[in-house]
Amino acid sequence: MQPYYQDELVTLYHGDCREVLPSLAPMDLLLTDPPYGIGEARGKNKSRSVLAMSKDYGTAGWDDAAPPQWLIDEARSVARWQIIFGGNYFTLPPSSCWLVWDKDNGENDFADCELAWTNLKKAVRRITYRWQGMLQEPGAAREFREHPTQKPEPVMSWAMGQAPSDISSVLDPFAGIGTTLAAAKRLGISSVGIEREESYCEIAARRISQGTLAEMFQ
Repeated sequence: MQPYYQDELVTLYHGDCREVLPSLAPMDLLLTDPPYGIGEARGKNKSRSVLAMSKDYGTAGWDDAAPPQWLIDEARSVARWQIIFGGNYFTLPPSSCWLVWDKDNGENDFADCELAWTNLKKAVRRITYRWQGMLQEPGAAREFREHPTQKPEPVMSWAMGQAPSDISSVLDPFAGIGTTLAAAKRLGISSVGIEREESYCEIAARRISQGTLAEMFQ
């Protein structure tokens, strides 16, 4: 398959990961944030997808169903080390190392934390990084939100840093707007991403080619 975007470190495919995954060579690390299947865009948090819907960035039902278990298993089979955000929504082996992202949200209806399952051989690790609408981590570069479940790039960089230091390649089969790919490139690590929404591929290619954290608020 012809990449949608490619440079010296990043390869991004526009397509269905069910079709692309079997063609990939083994990777060192799987770092991904798949849909959880909780119907968030149609529920109480539907405002998160207003931008996406208004610009045709995806559809209102983007999170109506989680990837099938066999697809999660296939993605895991491509990489030796694995970090899966939302791992508490999938059937995965017992783990000594869960990554905990404390979003420092204060009192509201959103989750206080997000969990990432890993197969890393270490203890639980936690990061506190504020990420609630316009309220972002004090002192950090502000990131423009262009995806309903966008993760901050520093959080994905931190997650990547929990893997063994000798990793040289990263896979994200649910790439969204390319946060994992951007984080890997900033760290000098090669990466491969797959995203089925072309509009998200467009955003990912733009931010990666610009070499910035993301579109910044001025």
